[in-house]
Amino acid sequence: MNGELVASCLILAPQANGAVITTIEGVGDDKCLDPVQEAFIETGAVQCGFCTPGMILAAKKLLEENSHPDEDEIKRGISGNLCRCTGYQKIFD
Repeated sequence: MNGELVASCLILAPQANGAVITTIEGVGDDKCLDPVQEAFIETGAVQCGFCTPGMILAAKKLLEENSHPDEDEIKRGISGNLCRCTGYQKIFD
């Protein structure tokens, strides 16, 4: 929301009024996927699909702030997302 990561489940509609909201549908364009989306597909970091959009948005934000994060920085960057399918290793890849 307004360029910051938020837990959408904790945001009330009035708080989002007038805000710029970017969801997974706003990543990439109609013709091609965003490079982060492509990387998730190439490494097999997508499973059930429930957490993947949040993981991708968190990864994009992390890479905007740090183009070469180490594994600890990646862990911190996606720590707001819970995934029981991947075990996170493919996301780190």
